[in-house]
Amino acid sequence: MPSGLRTRLRSLLTTATAAAVVTATALLVSLTPAPRAEAQPVGSAAEFTQQVLFKADRDPGYACFRIPAVVRTTDGTLLAFAEGRVLNCGDAADIDIVVKRSTDGGRTWGPLRVVTEGAGNTHGNPAPVVDRATGRIWLAETYNTGRADSASCSVPCDRTPHLQYSDDDGLSWSEPRDLSPEILPADWNSWYATGPVHGIQLTRGRYAGRLVFGVNAETWDGTRVSANHAALIVSDDHGGHWRIGATDTWPIAADGTFRQKPSELTLAERDDGSVLVSGREQDGTDLGHRTQAVSRDGGGSFTAPFRGIPDLYAPQVQGSLLRLGGRLLLACPADPDRRRTMMIRSSYDGGRTWESVDRGTVVTTDWSGYSDLVAVGRDTVGLLYEGGAADARDEIRFARFTEDWLTPRRGPDPVTADRAPGARPAAVLGDAEETDGAVGGALEFDGADDAVRLPYRDGLPLGTRDFTASLWFRYTATTGEQPLLWMGGIGTSQPQVWLRGEPASDRVQGLITTRDGATAPRTAYVRTDSAYNDGQWHHVVLRRGGGRLSLWVDGAQSSASDVPGSVSRNSPFGVHVGQRMDSRAFFSGAIDDVHVWDRALGDEELSDPEVTRSAKDTVLWLPLDRVRG
Repeated sequence: MPSGLRTRLRSLLTTATAAAVVTATALLVSLTPAPRAEAQPVGSAAEFTQQVLFKADRDPGYACFRIPAVVRTTDGTLLAFAEGRVLNCGDAADIDIVVKRSTDGGRTWGPLRVVTEGAGNTHGNPAPVVDRATGRIWLAETYNTGRADSASCSVPCDRTPHLQYSDDDGLSWSEPRDLSPEILPADWNSWYATGPVHGIQLTRGRYAGRLVFGVNAETWDGTRVSANHAALIVSDDHGGHWRIGATDTWPIAADGTFRQKPSELTLAERDDGSVLVSGREQDGTDLGHRTQAVSRDGGGSFTAPFRGIPDLYAPQVQGSLLRLGGRLLLACPADPDRRRTMMIRSSYDGGRTWESVDRGTVVTTDWSGYSDLVAVGRDTVGLLYEGGAADARDEIRFARFTEDWLTPRRGPDPVTADRAPGARPAAVLGDAEETDGAVGGALEFDGADDAVRLPYRDGLPLGTRDFTASLWFRYTATTGEQPLLWMGGIGTSQPQVWLRGEPASDRVQGLITTRDGATAPRTAYVRTDSAYNDGQWHHVVLRRGGGRLSLWVDGAQSSASDVPGSVSRNSPFGVHVGQRMDSRAFFSGAIDDVHVWDRALGDEELSDPEVTRSAKDTVLWLPLDRVRG
């Protein structure tokens, strides 16, 4: 659709016919079918509702909607922002920033309004901030030259920050103001991104009233991108002037590797007035897809560099924070490999620790992506998020729920001992039961939700080292994936180590995926010619050493060439017994005496009780003979 026609059409939606459109929109919302049964979370209708808010077939002139952000104004109006992508769903084509308004707490919504039109260029990354003292709604955003195709912005990308505001509750907006002179240093000369998520106004201590939002940027040295930057932008005069506050910079080596790239920053003020900053982590060598930092001076500086959170399972994706009473909420997909299973996770200690995926609240099992959270009322929360049955970019939904709908806080899990030096006990999930084992006692797993999960500690990742993993198993399953031991990430590109039974293929398989410098991921695997699913105890060993990856079951050996690199880098990291890392498969049977050493044991050592019953060189050692608690 030509830009001029698109503008005239939108003008009609905001003039004399607006009231009729609002009525029609409310009717459309009321007729919107509920999500598919498998996408609907547990909870009564009074506790949870959701509706489709942006979708290409409902709003003319757009091929795709992405990048949601939402705020509540001082008058109680909800403003839901998105990128209206005109030509396609690419990140750098003709993109407008659009908004819809709700004056009844998100139950019904008015028509789409254009905040700023790309007119062939990219106007995106909405980052709204509400000034509670003046009522003004600020909207930070980022522009670049648009493309006609769906490719990404050329590197270096000509991204520049801009700012608009509304003084009438989001009905109209000021002309964009270029913020480059204030918050775009000369060496932040490639990628630059505001938000995209709501900013905050501080309410506690000496910095109360300060407006804060996050940005991330890159430096181009003339030949390559040489540094990543994450920063907070602050204003102490109600948006009249802005400056760069807390900044964390991570250099990029000549081979393209770097430790972290904190981006798409989301913020929350903690009870003590400090600011927790959570970011997406993208392809750094540090473990984890989420990273955090804290500011104790109102966003002026960080107390320490960003720190990755290896055991906070999420794909590489933007997320959103919100403080709700005495807890912090984090919304982001929970699948550590793909953008699906939108989940709300809570922290009860200011973000120092987060609920694991088995404790979080599932919003949908559909594909899902970017999101933003908003406080609708004292105990009611709104979630604006990308979702779809086929693709996370299908539509943008608005979910509304009460705090009571969230999964209740759970007490400590039962535990079983980990005898490795300095290890804490491992959590026993589901209802795994004690049974007779091959070496003393063992645990029986039901194939539904039983598993053992180790708490993260720095000694667990195996890195580039040789290793030996040993355990006993017994099962009779003839179908399905039967995970025995999982260490690291998941998917085709994430470093990992695993052992599993594959009865339908009549085999047991061991696999490693590695990363080595800036080279692409590589995988090596070894397989048996039997599934060993006869209901008897079998001893399996997976060993990396001497340039080989070897697999033994009851002494029968197969091997393959090793692939160099780290088996635990740049991905979420977990150690599970009886469970895939993404919780999409569970073991049905019994497992006993799981032992991992950070060296390749010799053939004789594998049968030497002084070695196999010792904690020396042990990364983990789970006898699995007793459950406590």
